Amino acid sequence: MPEQNLEGAYNLLVNCGQACAGERLLLCYEQESLDFYDRAIVEDVCACAQEIGLEVMPYVLDFDPVIDTVPAQLAAAIAAADLTVFLARLADQMRFGRFKSDQRTILSYALNSASLASPFGTVHYKASLALKQVIDTAVFGASEVVVTCKVGTYFKGKISASPDGGDVNLRRFPMLVNTPAPASGFAGRIALPGFLVGTGSKYYHPFGVTFDAPLFAVFEGNTLLGFEGQKSDEDKANQHLDMVAGRFEIDRNFVHSWHLGIHPKCYFDGVAVDQFESWSGSAFGNPRLLHVHTCGAYAPGEVCWNVVDPTLVADGVTIWEDGVLLPERVPGGREVLAEYDDLRRAFLAPDRRIGL
Repeated sequence: MPEQNLEGAYNLLVNCGQACAGERLLLCYEQESLDFYDRAIVEDVCACAQEIGLEVMPYVLDFDPVIDTVPAQLAAAIAAADLTVFLARLADQMRFGRFKSDQRTILSYALNSASLASPFGTVHYKASLALKQVIDTAVFGASEVVVTCKVGTYFKGKISASPDGGDVNLRRFPMLVNTPAPASGFAGRIALPGFLVGTGSKYYHPFGVTFDAPLFAVFEGNTLLGFEGQKSDEDKANQHLDMVAGRFEIDRNFVHSWHLGIHPKCYFDGVAVDQFESWSGSAFGNPRLLHVHTCGAYAPGEVCWNVVDPTLVADGVTIWEDGVLLPERVPGGREVLAEYDDLRRAFLAPDRRIGL
């Protein structure tokens, strides 16, 4: 085990990436000047890799806001490595069905050294993976799921699918969310948190749009029926969707799927509306947030709706209550907490910072 400040990097490389001495690590990262990942997290992962005995191959990635395919040179570098770690948005842009590799690859949702070294990065990777699996079983197996929040969210339905089994080609670190539930079996309305924001699939300007008063998104199955609220806010929301859908030639009214955050130590210590891109790329793993993929008939779409402090009831059992995930109420949850004491302790003092 490396020194304490590299515990999160060890969790990423070994517990998640199964790294072994003598292997080749392709470490892909963005320039710090892009203001998304900091340079210190690159240095931490590199230092830990060297302690483990990995051969580190640095690879600086340019940022492409609308990339659709993995560049050939990068694909060749990944194929030549035993393990690839992305401290770069490209992997997130590619991960929904567009990233294919036979090698172990990891995308880090820890964006800086402090986050990686915090309990967000050090809670054992397999603990959050085990938690995801028992939550998926409970939610996907329920005959009725009802989601509400105190400011007016209400939708319900049944999931007519099975969880996909998790990451195969690209591992997410830490594991932040349950498997997205198809929207097709649900209907109701979403109380938006004062804005619409992009998903991180593609980047565009403006990436988010704010509202002056409460605004609701009403949907049935895979279709957005409309917005309800102050007329000027309705117009602003519709104009934003028109802009995004027109730019990428996608279905502006498509509602694809939704999920919730499951990591009790996920946090965002900035202000969401001041840092929309970073917020959209990291905060969604907090249990205080439910995240809906929309605008585009594919995951994750290009515009997301977010619910703050959701309550989720599956077959009469409240699993989330006002933004608090209660894993002991999930069949198998107590066993996961008993096996992973760091996760159990994390749930005793969950981080409530979500930038709102």
